[in-house]
Amino acid sequence: MTQEPVSLTSALASFTEQWSPRIVTAVNDYDVRIAKVEGEHVWHVHDHTDEFFLVLDGELHIALREAAGERTVVLPKGSVFTVPRGTEHKPYAPFPTAILLLEPTGTSTVGDRHDEVPDHVDVTAGHSLTGRGRPAP
Repeated sequence: MTQEPVSLTSALASFTEQWSPRIVTAVNDYDVRIAKVEGEHVWHVHDHTDEFFLVLDGELHIALREAAGERTVVLPKGSVFTVPRGTEHKPYAPFPTAILLLEPTGTSTVGDRHDEVPDHVDVTAGHSLTGRGRPAP
């Protein structure tokens, strides 16, 4: 973890990959990750942790499969939402979007259970931002 401030604007400018989070810092046993997203991710579930989203730029839609049925939440820039553990969900960005995620270190970007992972989706637990943050396990 760096002892210097991290510019999220600079950090986002340092990579181009979609759905491939970068770890910008850590808080206790949690990674603070940023990602560029566009199009669909995959249906997935995190069995043991909630997943926190903050939209830095753009708009994120999150489809949820809940006991009462399926619904979609729409998060415009500046919005936050937490997907409760055990809830099947599928993020989608209709245009280029930047998000910040807060997840326990080592959490997979496609959860514990998921649909087939498309080739463009990176399934690691986040990449180290060049020279900053923790390396991915």
